[in-house]
Amino acid sequence: MIVRIMGEGQFDVADVEQDTLQKYDAEVEEAVESGDAEHVHRALETLRQYIYDHAQPVSEDFLGGSDIVIPYPDAEIDDIRRLLTGEGFLPDPA
Repeated sequence: MIVRIMGEGQFDVADVEQDTLQKYDAEVEEAVESGDAEHVHRALETLRQYIYDHAQPVSEDFLGGSDIVIPYPDAEIDDIRRLLTGEGFLPDPA
């Protein structure tokens, strides 16, 4: 699965620990539901950093699209909410 982090590029998360990735994704969704902007931005930054640290960057000459888009950590809650699927950003692998 290819994830685009806005402003930072695309990352292949196929070999990333999926349970941890889902945990951080769920934290973002819970934070958005709470409406607490500070919590949202912390959770989004944690998810972004996990992907950045553990996923494989996709080559700049890759012409395919992204399966998932992760917004900037300082994005507005309403903009983040529009990108959520009801399962967070990432579909539940189960």
